[in-house]
Amino acid sequence: MNSRDHIYRLIAQGEHQELDFKYEMNDSRKIARTLSAFANTDGGRLLVGVKDNGKIVGVDTQEEIYMVEAAAQVFSTPEVNFQGKLHEVEGKDVLEVIIQKSEEKHYVKEETGPALAYIRKGDMTLKASSVLIRIWHMKKNIKGQNFTYGSKEELLFKYLKEHGEISFNKYCKISKQHYKKAMNTLARLVIWNVIEMDETEKGVRYILSIEHDRALKKLEHKEDTEVQVH
Repeated sequence: MNSRDHIYRLIAQGEHQELDFKYEMNDSRKIARTLSAFANTDGGRLLVGVKDNGKIVGVDTQEEIYMVEAAAQVFSTPEVNFQGKLHEVEGKDVLEVIIQKSEEKHYVKEETGPALAYIRKGDMTLKASSVLIRIWHMKKNIKGQNFTYGSKEELLFKYLKEHGEISFNKYCKISKQHYKKAMNTLARLVIWNVIEMDETEKGVRYILSIEHDRALKKLEHKEDTEVQVH
């Protein structure tokens, strides 16, 4: 497949979890958020020189490559590995930036405050929640561990069965737990597939997993459970 057909095929897909269009690059830190989000989720492609509606406008090749390098190497920690390919389409240059899913998690050095992590959800780049970051850390040491649950968790299950979803702040309030303990509880329940996270631009909501009952039975019998968290 030639460059022209390859780019047209990608554009026809529209933006989604593994594909994003950029008209131009004027802020390497913002680009770092997209690159790290791809690396932290399922990998993906960034097409530079393409508007959100799919129209090809082209790029200033050297300037855009410099911006991508700064985003990946200066503003991302650790660095995000990427592959850049230049395509000529309709007499204009389109830069394709390819990012593979990474085993390690990447953060972006913000202008002020601590570095933040990002993920992709649909066609959006979202800031990773504190619970998700806790999950990333816990997954490194979860193998072979058993997780028991008590009244705080039962309260959560009851609330979810009655209301369908809950926010982190609401769970802290009804369980009367310090936010760190609540964060650990939710993280473990997600890891064990008892609850699921629904991430949106408006925040994160927690819902019962369709595997809720089966997961709880495994917990009760302290059986080994496969960790299925991204």
